Amino acid sequence: MSTIPACPVCSMENTYQDGDNYVCPDCAHEWPMAAQTKASEEAEADAVITDAHGTPLADGDAVILIKDLKVKGSSLVLKKGTKVKSIRLVGGDHDVDCKIDGIGNMSLKSEFLKKA
Repeated sequence: MSTIPACPVCSMENTYQDGDNYVCPDCAHEWPMAAQTKASEEAEADAVITDAHGTPLADGDAVILIKDLKVKGSSLVLKKGTKVKSIRLVGGDHDVDCKIDGIGNMSLKSEFLKKA
């Protein structure tokens, strides 16, 4: 199944492919297919996950917490300065998965981390 994007002008999903263009029958807007692929490539390039200081992170890096963090649904607190080894980058709001000794698997936001 092909994924044809919604119209960028009217946001309707009735678009169809016509040669090298996408066409919206609702508002008669036409745009090239190459523009869609270029935008998706730029979005992937912009998806670099950085720490609180702007340093790019990679899978397997070690990081340090820069702020005390309360664990939601628990009375535990992750203390500032806690070192976390072997992180894994994922998409979404909490973009770092890791395992913290004594606590277990956690998802953290990269804005509270610095690369060790």
